[in-house]
Formats: sequence, structure tokens, C-alpha cells
Amino acid sequence: MNLPERIGGYIVERELGAGGMGTVYLARSRGGRSVAVKVARPELASDPHFRERFRAEVAAARSVGGFHTAPVVDADPDAAAPWLATAYIPGPTLSALLEAEGPMDEARLRGLGAALAEALAAIHGCGLVHRDLKPGNIIMAADGPRVLDFGIARALESTRLTATGTAFGTPGFLAPEQAQGQEVDGAADVFALGAVLVAAAGGSAFGAGTPMGMMYRSVHEPPDLAAVPEGLRPVVAACLAKAPAERPTPAALLDLFVPDAAPSPPAAAYAPTVAVVPPPPPSYAPYNAFPPPHQYPAPANSPLPYGAPPHSFQPPYPYPAPAPAPAHSLAPQHQAPAWPVPAGGAPDDGADLSFVAVGPGSSLLIDATGITLGPEGAETPYTWAEIRTVTYTAEGPKHLQVVVHPHHGTAHPCVIAARRKSRLQEWLQDLPLILECFL
Repeated sequence: MNLPERIGGYIVERELGAGGMGTVYLARSRGGRSVAVKVARPELASDPHFRERFRAEVAAARSVGGFHTAPVVDADPDAAAPWLATAYIPGPTLSALLEAEGPMDEARLRGLGAALAEALAAIHGCGLVHRDLKPGNIIMAADGPRVLDFGIARALESTRLTATGTAFGTPGFLAPEQAQGQEVDGAADVFALGAVLVAAAGGSAFGAGTPMGMMYRSVHEPPDLAAVPEGLRPVVAACLAKAPAERPTPAALLDLFVPDAAPSPPAAAYAPTVAVVPPPPPSYAPYNAFPPPHQYPAPANSPLPYGAPPHSFQPPYPYPAPAPAPAHSLAPQHQAPAWPVPAGGAPDDGADLSFVAVGPGSSLLIDATGITLGPEGAETPYTWAEIRTVTYTAEGPKHLQVVVHPHHGTAHPCVIAARRKSRLQEWLQDLPLILECFL
């Protein structure tokens, strides 16, 4: 493994993990401070929209205070590969701790819930939404849980690759509105908090199986709370309410998780555990600050609208290209890599990127494991190792047809109906981008 010697002013010691967004390294400052440095994927560096968002998101993330987050301490949006550094937090992820020690009892679950509620209060207080709270993004430090993953994740989420109509997050922890590709606010993080507590209790709020199946259950079926201690079930059920307006706020959750704590002054709003002074508003408002996502022209290699001549997308190859594929066709050259699980100070983000298109009766999911598509309740998953090519086209003004061609020569089509013409165009713009990440 060829490690970079330095990133900015930090000396690299070892790799902590890698995922769809980039690589995380353990490094040290000249003064001996340990930091986790996350470096964006090379292809993101050529996207000026990513850099603009990255700069704004890092500025916002630096304003997040609290004992329960890992602070952003440095960043360089203008580097050849943009990077950011957070304080390194030693300790296992919550997912690793649960695997080693088993489920938590009610007292530990209450403590975990209160800590996560404080972290979300600090995050939301700065106008941000985490959007991917899960056991792999929570470090169980000696002084309490810490929520990770800011900056690059938020900037990547703000690009067209993960804008309206595309799910960003981890199936099983996605709120219903998030699984359906709708705009979200802080209530989506509260939903994820409820799912995290179910996992910490030894259960799974929406079962196992395919990612699409878990997302379907999060939208249409009640959560499975059998593993949650009886005294905590009402609050966890409230977090997992289907309607965002029915979920409690992080401040209200603190009273529910720790009811014996001294009440806050009547007129005082909940404040982050560390007072911070927000930076001046960036020239580009972060997408997580709740306005509608910024729109910009589709990339040059994006498909043309319905009725236009066929457009061919050819991904770059570092070796001689294979025989030309059909129009709108993408052929994987290898199986998507399985990312290592980091030990501490970095999230388990082996599956950060995903694309979801959902229509009445059918759906499509593309992520690091492969492609899942088909009619509702009968979706079929295909791993990247099985897939020879993927073709797609606009079938009418509001229908997307995607066909998976496995190596054994069959073809498996799926047609997804968009609610409106603009949604179909978003799908057609995003498909080549997401497929390029995994081919």
C-alpha cells in the first residue's frame, strides 16, 4: 500500500478505512495531535460544483459544537484532492462494539440515546442535517459516544449525484421520506436515532434482506421493536413514526431518555453543549441548510431527454477499453470492492453512495453491492460480479426503462414511472454518474 507521506501539514501514519466518498488516514500534526484526515475520491476533484459545496459544508461543519461530535479542525477545498481533518477519536464504532459485546441493556440504551440527542441538537442548531446516522458512524469513545462524518459527505450529498430523487444514507436507518428521495430535515436524523437504538438493543427495526426490501418496510410497515426494553419502546416508536411531524425533537428526546434530569429553564431553548460562533454565511448555502437543492446543468455525458437521438456513455478506463457497449450501456469490469471496517476515528462508510428511483409498483436501487430492481414485493438483486452491462432509456415522457444484462446472456428489464417529467430527467442525469462510481 502506497501511503501519502503528508496531507497538508499532517504526517500520515496509516489508513483507517476507505469508502465511496474517499479514504481516511490517521495522521499527526507537527505538534503531535492525532487527526483523522478524509481525502475525497479523485474524480470528485475535477467537479467544481463539489469543491464549492465542500468549502461551504466544511465552514458549516466547523460551527458544530458539543461533547458528542468529532470537531472539524482543518480542511483544504483547493487541494488536488480536497480533504478535511477531524479530531481523532480512539475507540470502536458502535457496530464493532455491539458485535464484540452484544446488545445493550436499558440503562446503556438510555445513555446512548441521550448522547445522540445532544449531538443532533448541536448539528441541527447549525442548520445541518446528518442524513446518515448509523452504528458505523458512531465512535464509542471513553468519555461517551461521538457522531462522525461531516464535510465531504455533506458536500457529496449536495451534488447532482445525490440530489432530489436519490437516496443518500443506509437502508435500515433511512426515514420514509429519505427512502423515497424526498427533501428531508432534522426529523430524518431522529428516525435514524430510533433505528440505531433498535440495533443497539440487538434487533433490526426493518429486518434484514435486500436494501430495497428494508426501505420498502421503512415506508410501509411498522418497525420491529421486540428487542427494545419495554420501558423504552414508546420513545423509540415515536422516533420511528412515519410522518416527520410526529417525531420528537432532539431536545424533547433528552427529557424522554433521562426523565429525572433537572428541567431546562422555561424560556431557554436547548443549546449545544459547547458554545460556538457560527462563521459568516458562505457564498454557497449548504444543501443541508434546508433550501431546495441547487440545480446546475447536467454533465456533458448525461443522457439526452426522451425523443432525442441516443447518447452513448463510455466510462474512462486505465487500460485499453473493451468493445463498445450499446447506447446508454455500462459494463462493469470488476466486482465492486469490499471496503475495510475502520477501528476508530473514521466511519464505516463502505456504502456511502446509492441511487434510488421509486415509482408506483416498481423501483430501482444501485449501490456498492450491485443493482436491485423489479416490481414492488418481488425485487431481484444482482451483484456487480453477475452483471455484464446495464442499459437504460426514457420510455415516454415520464417512464424510465432499465435493463440488467447478466453474463449468462439473459435480460432483466424494469420500468419505473416518475411522478413528473422533471424527475425522469433527474434520473437520466444521475444514472451515468452513479454507475461510473461502481464500474
